[in-house]
Amino acid sequence: MRKYDVVIIGGGPAGMGAAIECSKCGVSTLIIERDNRLGGILNQCIHNGFGLHYFKEELTGPEYANKFVELLKETNVDVMLNTFVTKIEGKKITIISPHGCEVLEPKAIVLAMGCREKTAGNVKLKGTRPVGIMTAGQVQKLVNFHGKLPGKKVVILGSGDIGLIMARRLTYAGAKVEMVLEIMSSSSGLPRNIRQCLEDFDIPIYYNTTITEVIGKDRVEGVKYAQVDNKMNSIEETEKYIDCDLVVLSVGLTPENDIVSNLPINPKTNGFLVNEFRECSDGIFACGNVLQVHDLVDNVTAESLLAGKNAGLYAKNLLQKTNEHKIENGTGVRYTVPNSFFENDDNVEIYFRVTNKIKNAEIVIFGDGKEIAKKSVIALNPGEMSSIVLSKKGINSDIIVCARERL
Repeated sequence: MRKYDVVIIGGGPAGMGAAIECSKCGVSTLIIERDNRLGGILNQCIHNGFGLHYFKEELTGPEYANKFVELLKETNVDVMLNTFVTKIEGKKITIISPHGCEVLEPKAIVLAMGCREKTAGNVKLKGTRPVGIMTAGQVQKLVNFHGKLPGKKVVILGSGDIGLIMARRLTYAGAKVEMVLEIMSSSSGLPRNIRQCLEDFDIPIYYNTTITEVIGKDRVEGVKYAQVDNKMNSIEETEKYIDCDLVVLSVGLTPENDIVSNLPINPKTNGFLVNEFRECSDGIFACGNVLQVHDLVDNVTAESLLAGKNAGLYAKNLLQKTNEHKIENGTGVRYTVPNSFFENDDNVEIYFRVTNKIKNAEIVIFGDGKEIAKKSVIALNPGEMSSIVLSKKGINSDIIVCARERL
């Protein structure tokens, strides 16, 4: 096995973007991908809406992925497909490939494993476990990859983007999407997907509502559903029943971080805590959905280019880090990425999500107890990632990011 300066785990959009930047630094780079092709989840996302920011054109998921596959061909990056990483300890990577078990020890690692869907076990669905309870991603793969329609009458639980998109896709495929149920008071999906995937097809969404029981022995026959109170307990007198043969779960995503041990985790995202270089430990970097669940693949790409460049610089002992300061989330902000920055005269872009919808909003950054930056926006929504670019010139303290109504 050839020795590599940087090993990237994951061959989706994050992994490919990071690899391309590493190659520009002149370091030997390897991508490890468990599937039989590069592209990750994009390969089953046949809807358009990708690439508007990065490529300045509207693409489908496979088209977006293929553009990076072609860019990779112009580099010296090596790729191992059908290869699984079983363990990462420090900078030792244990892999199983068609050639057997091996251990790699590069100078730097980029974690780009993406995220996985939460399942019925995560939301503790009451009832039996008949055929016909699937995650939105599973349904997407069946319909888009294999041309199979897993149900005719559908109830979707949760309003994540992939669930909203599958409401439209299932309708196109001939199914009847009866309703979308969302336990929260607002959707976790993008507003454009609410409009284009539900409202345009007259699919109702019921907020503060959840499934109370799945009915059916061998196959899903229907569900009971009810409104919930402010403690998320179902309100018995509001319970209703509807026939369906497919329950689609779109109840959130969680980063794939199980193969890594002893790295700091942000409990709000279940992703890694990172500095502005996307470094979570000495020489170990993270980007994409393994770090935070992104709304847009274009943002995944921007983050992966940053992580890849810095991993390459680290491998060449050129990454400069002086006087690290914390970035903390304050009033109205659920979490931030990154979680720290270094003193210099550059800018740092801070990404964050708010806890509640705020109209006529402003993003305010405090340092040393003083207001040091402010940005006004029309509205902030928990379902959309927001950001603010901060000039670090003259800042030599920890900072706090807050979101509030405009004063």
